[in-house]
Amino acid sequence: MATATTTPLDDFIAEAVTRSREHPAPADCVMELAPLMLELLGTAKDFMRPQHFRSDPGGYTRNLIYATADKSLSLYSLVWLPGQWTPVHDHGSWGVVGVVEGILEERSYVRLSLDRDADDNIDLVRGGVVLLGRGAVTTFVPNPDHIHVTGVPGDRPRAVSLHLYGRMMSNFNTYDLATRSRRRITVAHNES
Repeated sequence: MATATTTPLDDFIAEAVTRSREHPAPADCVMELAPLMLELLGTAKDFMRPQHFRSDPGGYTRNLIYATADKSLSLYSLVWLPGQWTPVHDHGSWGVVGVVEGILEERSYVRLSLDRDADDNIDLVRGGVVLLGRGAVTTFVPNPDHIHVTGVPGDRPRAVSLHLYGRMMSNFNTYDLATRSRRRITVAHNES
């Protein structure tokens, strides 16, 4: 994949930008990008640096690896220490995720409420669970929602994953199951 003057990460980014623009429909886009992520995982040891493995005992950590100038594509490394989870959330974008280390657990939710624009009176039910081990690749599309919680149970070791999104992932919707509500939050990341 890489040439003498580029790195596997450079080649991945260039090809991801091209394919995402050639295949703008979310389902088509992730189908094109998933094999690229699988290939990138095989070279992770060659491009991932210590700053991509930064973690925080207070919560999972988002480390920005790359973002296009127009913010239409972003790549993060996420580091999950034992017992760390996202809130229940959606992305408002397509995504391609690859696991570099450990086992990442995803618990999905299904929105039963018909009004997708409503922020209140949201009925969610638990869906399935997916365990993603090292080398696994998964994708999602906003069809219309991809609602889930992701993390690592306390009895498992750290997990590290790469997340490619079809936008700058600086905010997303979180869901409160008890109050049946949704709100948009801003999420921080480390610059790499």
